Amino acid sequence: MAALKVTCLECAQVNRVDQERLNAGPKCGTCGAKLIVDKPREVDLATLQKAARSDDLPLVVDFWAPWCGPCRMMAPEFEKAASELKGRARLVKLNTEDQPQAGAKYNIRGIPTMVSFQGGREKKRQSGAMPATAIVNWVNG
Repeated sequence: MAALKVTCLECAQVNRVDQERLNAGPKCGTCGAKLIVDKPREVDLATLQKAARSDDLPLVVDFWAPWCGPCRMMAPEFEKAASELKGRARLVKLNTEDQPQAGAKYNIRGIPTMVSFQGGREKKRQSGAMPATAIVNWVNG
Protein backbone atom coordinates (compact mmCIF):
# COMPACT_ATOMS: atom_id res chain seq x y z
CA MET A 1 0.00 0.00 0.00
CA ALA A 2 1.27 3.42 -0.95
CA ALA A 3 1.05 6.03 1.78
CA LEU A 4 0.43 9.62 0.71
CA LYS A 5 1.32 12.74 2.67
CA VAL A 6 -1.76 14.92 3.25
CA THR A 7 -1.69 18.14 5.25
CA CYS A 8 -4.57 18.77 7.66
CA LEU A 9 -6.28 21.99 6.56
CA GLU A 10 -7.33 22.72 10.17
CA CYS A 11 -4.05 22.36 12.13
CA ALA A 12 -1.50 22.11 9.26
CA GLN A 13 -0.11 18.78 10.54
CA VAL A 14 1.18 16.45 7.81
CA ASN A 15 -0.44 12.99 7.97
CA ARG A 16 0.31 9.77 6.10
CA VAL A 17 -2.75 8.12 4.55
CA ASP A 18 -2.88 4.82 2.67
CA GLN A 19 -3.98 5.53 -0.89
CA GLU A 20 -6.74 2.90 -0.64
CA ARG A 21 -8.20 4.71 2.41
CA LEU A 22 -8.57 8.16 0.82
CA ASN A 23 -12.34 7.75 0.40
CA ALA A 24 -12.81 6.04 3.78
CA GLY A 25 -12.88 9.31 5.74
CA PRO A 26 -9.32 9.52 7.12
CA LYS A 27 -8.87 11.97 9.99
CA CYS A 28 -5.93 14.02 11.21
CA GLY A 29 -3.90 12.20 13.87
CA THR A 30 -3.40 15.48 15.75
CA CYS A 31 -6.75 17.32 15.75
CA GLY A 32 -9.21 14.72 14.39
CA ALA A 33 -10.42 16.87 11.46
CA LYS A 34 -11.38 15.09 8.24
CA LEU A 35 -8.52 15.13 5.76
CA ILE A 36 -10.52 14.38 2.61
CA VAL A 37 -13.78 16.28 2.17
CA ASP A 38 -16.10 16.82 -0.77
CA LYS A 39 -16.27 20.61 -0.40
CA PRO A 40 -13.61 23.27 -0.92
CA ARG A 41 -12.01 24.46 2.32
CA GLU A 42 -10.94 28.02 3.00
CA VAL A 43 -7.22 28.17 3.85
CA ASP A 44 -4.76 30.82 4.95
CA LEU A 45 -1.38 31.48 3.36
CA ALA A 46 0.65 29.51 5.94
CA THR A 47 -1.52 26.38 5.59
CA LEU A 48 -1.49 26.69 1.79
CA GLN A 49 2.30 26.95 1.71
CA LYS A 50 2.74 23.88 3.92
CA ALA A 51 0.20 21.80 1.98
CA ALA A 52 1.59 22.90 -1.41
CA ARG A 53 5.08 21.94 -0.25
CA SER A 54 4.19 18.63 1.45
CA ASP A 55 1.12 17.00 -0.11
CA ASP A 56 1.33 14.08 -2.52
CA LEU A 57 -2.34 14.44 -3.48
CA PRO A 58 -2.96 17.26 -5.99
CA LEU A 59 -3.97 20.49 -4.26
CA VAL A 60 -6.03 22.91 -6.38
CA VAL A 61 -6.30 26.45 -5.05
CA ASP A 62 -8.96 28.95 -6.12
CA PHE A 63 -7.58 32.45 -5.50
CA TRP A 64 -10.69 34.64 -5.20
CA ALA A 65 -12.20 37.71 -3.52
CA PRO A 66 -15.75 38.42 -2.26
CA TRP A 67 -16.18 41.53 -4.46
CA CYS A 68 -15.33 39.60 -7.66
CA GLY A 69 -18.42 38.73 -9.74
CA PRO A 70 -16.77 35.92 -11.77
CA CYS A 71 -15.40 34.46 -8.50
CA ARG A 72 -18.91 34.35 -7.02
CA MET A 73 -20.24 32.77 -10.23
CA MET A 74 -17.53 30.09 -10.14
CA ALA A 75 -17.93 29.24 -6.42
CA PRO A 76 -20.80 26.70 -6.82
CA GLU A 77 -19.02 25.16 -9.84
CA PHE A 78 -15.79 24.82 -7.81
CA GLU A 79 -17.85 23.14 -5.08
CA LYS A 80 -19.34 20.63 -7.58
CA ALA A 81 -15.84 19.89 -8.91
CA ALA A 82 -14.55 19.31 -5.35
CA SER A 83 -17.28 16.73 -4.80
CA GLU A 84 -16.49 14.96 -8.07
CA LEU A 85 -12.72 14.95 -7.44
CA LYS A 86 -12.92 13.73 -3.82
CA GLY A 87 -10.07 11.32 -3.13
CA ARG A 88 -8.20 12.29 -6.32
CA ALA A 89 -7.50 15.96 -5.55
CA ARG A 90 -8.28 18.44 -2.80
CA LEU A 91 -9.79 21.80 -3.70
CA VAL A 92 -9.24 24.80 -1.45
CA LYS A 93 -10.04 28.50 -1.61
CA LEU A 94 -7.86 31.43 -0.60
CA ASN A 95 -9.44 34.86 -0.18
CA THR A 96 -6.95 37.31 -1.69
CA GLU A 97 -8.67 40.26 0.02
CA ASP A 98 -8.07 38.74 3.48
CA GLN A 99 -4.63 37.41 2.48
CA PRO A 100 -3.14 40.02 0.08
CA GLN A 101 0.39 38.68 0.57
CA ALA A 102 -0.73 35.39 -1.07
CA GLY A 103 -1.44 37.19 -4.35
CA ALA A 104 2.08 38.59 -4.39
CA LYS A 105 3.70 35.31 -3.29
CA TYR A 106 1.99 33.27 -6.03
CA ASN A 107 2.06 36.03 -8.68
CA ILE A 108 -1.72 36.19 -9.02
CA ARG A 109 -2.50 38.82 -11.67
CA GLY A 110 -6.28 38.32 -11.97
CA ILE A 111 -9.03 36.43 -10.20
CA PRO A 112 -10.43 33.89 -10.16
CA THR A 113 -7.17 32.00 -10.74
CA MET A 114 -6.75 28.30 -10.04
CA VAL A 115 -3.30 26.90 -9.30
CA SER A 116 -2.60 23.17 -9.03
CA PHE A 117 0.23 21.98 -6.78
CA GLN A 118 1.60 18.46 -6.44
CA GLY A 119 4.78 17.09 -4.88
CA GLY A 120 5.96 20.52 -3.75
CA ARG A 121 5.65 22.16 -7.18
CA GLU A 122 3.19 24.26 -9.09
CA LYS A 123 1.96 22.06 -11.93
CA LYS A 124 -0.31 24.47 -13.78
CA ARG A 125 -2.56 27.51 -13.49
CA GLN A 126 -5.72 28.79 -15.14
CA SER A 127 -7.39 32.19 -14.86
CA GLY A 128 -11.07 32.92 -15.39
CA ALA A 129 -14.34 31.38 -14.23
CA MET A 130 -15.02 27.83 -15.43
CA PRO A 131 -17.93 25.37 -15.14
CA ALA A 132 -17.48 22.28 -12.95
CA THR A 133 -16.89 19.90 -15.89
CA ALA A 134 -14.11 22.14 -17.22
CA ILE A 135 -12.52 22.35 -13.74
CA VAL A 136 -12.59 18.55 -13.40
CA ASN A 137 -11.13 18.10 -16.90
CA TRP A 138 -8.43 20.70 -16.15
CA VAL A 139 -7.46 18.96 -12.90
CA ASN A 140 -7.45 15.50 -14.53
CA GLY A 141 -5.73 16.68 -17.70
